[in-house]
Amino acid sequence: MNYTRFEKARIIGARALQISLGAPVLLKIPKNLTDAITIAMMEFDKAVIPITVKRKS
Repeated sequence: MNYTRFEKARIIGARALQISLGAPVLLKIPKNLTDAITIAMMEFDKAVIPITVKRKS
């Protein structure tokens, strides 16, 4: 699915918030990487974020 830049920003932001509040990370990441936004972007690029977008037709 192709996302608009606004949808992508919302998904990454929501996932970064979840990670910063203690949600489990869905990928193997380096131990020195602790930035929630970077981790969320990695998850978005690998398409493993469990967030969907509902669009009105």
